[in-house]
Amino acid sequence: MEEARDSWVEHLYSVLWAYRTTIQLSTGEIPFRLTYGCEAMIPVEVGEPSWRKLQAMQEQANDEAITAELDLVDEVQTTAHLRDLATKQLIMARYNRKVGLHSFKGNDLVLRRADIGNKNARDGKLAANWEGPFRIKEQLGKGAYTLESLDGKAIKRT
Repeated sequence: MEEARDSWVEHLYSVLWAYRTTIQLSTGEIPFRLTYGCEAMIPVEVGEPSWRKLQAMQEQANDEAITAELDLVDEVQTTAHLRDLATKQLIMARYNRKVGLHSFKGNDLVLRRADIGNKNARDGKLAANWEGPFRIKEQLGKGAYTLESLDGKAIKRT
C-alpha cells in the first residue's frame, strides 16, 4: 500500500473481500459464511471445476444435504456468537485486572472531565477532554467529591 497511497479507493474492495473471507479470531468463523450461510467462491472457482465445486454439486444433488446445511447455519451463527461473547469477557477481565480503584483525599489536585458542565461546542472534537486542576474540598463517599478551584472558589455540580 505504500506505492498506492493515492489510489487506496481502488484497492478497498479487494481488502474488504479479503477481510470478509478470512476466519476471524473472535468468532472462529468467516464473516461471509455467517452472513450468507455458505462458503464464498472466487470467480476462478466458478468457471473451472475444482474439488470444492464438485463437492457442492454433489451436495446439491442430495436435497437432504441442503436441508442439513440450512439447519447448520443457525448453529454456526449461535456458536460464533458465543465465541464472540467469550472473547469479549476475556478482554474485559484482562482490562479490569490492570485497572485499579483510585481514591483521593482532601487537598489532592485532580482533573475533571470537560463534558461535565458547559463544554464549548464550537471547539468540536479537538477540544480538551479534561479541565482543571481542581482541589478536592470534601469526600462525599463512593467516588463523589466536592471540588474547588485553586483560588478557593467552589465548583458547582461536582
